[in-house]
Amino acid sequence: MRNTAKITTAVLAAGALTLGLGACGSDKGSAGDKDGPLVVAATPTPQGQILDYVQKNLAKKAGLDLEIREFTDYVTPNTAVQQGEVFANYFQHKPYLDDFNKKNGTDVVPVPNGTVHLEPLGVYSKKVKKLGELKDGATVAVPNDTTNEARALKLLADNGLIELKKGVGYEATPKDVAKNPKNLKFKELEAAQLPRSLSDVDAAVINGNYALEAELSPAKDALVAEKAKGNPYGNFLAVKKGDENDPRVKKLAKLLTSPEVKKFIADKYDGAVVAAF
Repeated sequence: MRNTAKITTAVLAAGALTLGLGACGSDKGSAGDKDGPLVVAATPTPQGQILDYVQKNLAKKAGLDLEIREFTDYVTPNTAVQQGEVFANYFQHKPYLDDFNKKNGTDVVPVPNGTVHLEPLGVYSKKVKKLGELKDGATVAVPNDTTNEARALKLLADNGLIELKKGVGYEATPKDVAKNPKNLKFKELEAAQLPRSLSDVDAAVINGNYALEAELSPAKDALVAEKAKGNPYGNFLAVKKGDENDPRVKKLAKLLTSPEVKKFIADKYDGAVVAAF
């Protein structure tokens, strides 16, 4: 049976984190116990759903005891891996992880061959049907974490709304906008809050998993969305450095990049999530 603990963004303090996860630990051993089940932290959609498919359809045959814990923010899953409260996580891309490790002194690393999928970032609006219809001075909400904000600004730049300074890369902020012909105003919000902001702004750039949770499809509802080809933002399985070769981790990485999972992603998400392997 799936053992799931949902931790909200309010549970971010170290003490609260330990309490929240300790209270829902498996009776088979601690989350960091290499002889126990493989405990994996994930955001609910689509990562939790993909893991759930693996757990119910592939894990038993492969001899993998998999336990899933769901989190609704982008901070706690890495903190939990670092502290040993969970053994692995599946929710993030490399630019985000690099920035997180740099800022927090953590050493969480991608599992080799563990990149699973891409969630195209999209621009959504309840006010306009096309990006070109945004009026002068329109407000656009963007994620407030470093890499996803840069990613959002790049998407706007790629579609001609703004121009960024050369060389800003994965750390662009609104201060790095070199040209802004529509005088757009940027509202920086936590990624999870962006779907709820749509009624208050003219447009919002929303991460794929939060769009799906809000029943928005990057393939159908986004005014524009990221292209999959050559995209550095694929989501992968990650562990604390040194745990990459744990047999359970290697087994899960293989299952997550199996033909069965590729078909599951294609059938369930219809382009809103795409396999990256």
